[in-house]
Amino acid sequence: MIALGGAIGTGLFLGSASRLHSTGPALLISYAVVGVIAYFLMRSLGELVLHRATSGAFVSYMREFFGEKAAYYTGWMYWFNWALTGIAELSAVGLYIQYWWPLMPTWATVLIALAVVLTINLLSARAFGEFEFWAAIAKVGAIVVFLLVGIVVVGLRLHVGEHQAGLGNLWNNLGGFWPTESPFAWYGPILVMSGVVFAYAAIEMVGIAAGEMQDSRKEVPKAVNAVIARIAIFYCGSILLLVSMLPTSEYKAGISPFVTVFGRMGLDWMSNLIQVVLIIAAMSSLNSGLYSTGRVLRSLGMAKQAPKLTLKMSGSGVPWAGIVLTSVVFVLGAVLNALTPDAFEIAIEAAAIGVLFTWATIFLCQIRLRQLSDKGVVPPSSFQAPGSPWTSYIGLAFIGLVVVGMAVSGWQASPYFWHKTNFIVVIIGIPLLYVIFEVGWLLCKSRVIEHTGGKIGSVWTDKGPRYGTTEVPDPAGEDN
Repeated sequence: MIALGGAIGTGLFLGSASRLHSTGPALLISYAVVGVIAYFLMRSLGELVLHRATSGAFVSYMREFFGEKAAYYTGWMYWFNWALTGIAELSAVGLYIQYWWPLMPTWATVLIALAVVLTINLLSARAFGEFEFWAAIAKVGAIVVFLLVGIVVVGLRLHVGEHQAGLGNLWNNLGGFWPTESPFAWYGPILVMSGVVFAYAAIEMVGIAAGEMQDSRKEVPKAVNAVIARIAIFYCGSILLLVSMLPTSEYKAGISPFVTVFGRMGLDWMSNLIQVVLIIAAMSSLNSGLYSTGRVLRSLGMAKQAPKLTLKMSGSGVPWAGIVLTSVVFVLGAVLNALTPDAFEIAIEAAAIGVLFTWATIFLCQIRLRQLSDKGVVPPSSFQAPGSPWTSYIGLAFIGLVVVGMAVSGWQASPYFWHKTNFIVVIIGIPLLYVIFEVGWLLCKSRVIEHTGGKIGSVWTDKGPRYGTTEVPDPAGEDN
């Protein structure tokens, strides 16, 4: 439930609203395409997990196949991803609360929500697990209820407000199934894929959890395939029903499309209930972000790639220093919400860069693993990705396409340069991150060399172990 619930969050519950409005029913294609890429991703991660189960996940695999610098980049980008995701989730909570209290400042809601989740994380891993389990039940339950109601409404062609539901709305929508005339564009479904990627973000956590199973060889294939199937139903099924129940012009940014539908049906009590679930969903994702980043920062600290402060642990085994450091970044979410009403969309698009980087590392590691196993350097994984390496190459090409799409959509978004958010994120943000990370690597490189005895390259060459041993460097205490 925790794994499944972790992949269902604000990207679907809230982020889909603005994309339905700007793209039309063709958003279904966007979700389906990203869903296929997510399947390729999970099968690649499954192959890696059964090559070597490790709680270090992609950071550990990058260390094994590409060396310490690659692991440094991966760890910090994963932290960056979750840091921005947390800001997006906090911004979403602020928007949800305004459903009842329109005058409540979002920045104040952000601080209250952060205080609650920070307290849960600092208590113990048990407190985190309990919160996540019940939050997952709430999220999955809400989606299941919506799917059941939606199937009945669409199947019987009932009225949702003044509009009659039915599959015919897919092509009777303003502009048809794939609107191309102004204000739409034929490439609209491509340009919104960065936001759709954010909706699928955290699905890779399913693979991380699978890597820690006691009987991974039996459970990993079952877990990966089952979760992919369920996510496809939840995501694509929800979007299909949403576009069949109302014209996409009825969905507005900042208001969950699920709340819009139930409100138009006159079920205000259901709208209120869904709104509560949405707050729980955002808090759940924020909770996962704090949990993950605290441990990622400690892992980087153990590898001498982060400040020594990140090694601090509480008596109950919680890496409190890393959690608090991430929380400091989350506080910037309150500042962002105080400065702009578009804080949620800005955070989503910026976080998408981190998600894309993480996905790219998984594809790259799977390609390298298959190269080495094909040459007999390492034993082949017992759960190989079908269609490899082409599926991983397709995944990498898709990631490149999304980045280009972000730049194009950002440029077209506004006549004012500093309002071209996506363009700025790609053209200025990515180079700026590169410079920051390069400076950071230069500062910690000498410590890493000393810590590893100079063994900062990959474990394997095309002919065998690089350093005469098959042991994978494990500075962070990961399983080998």
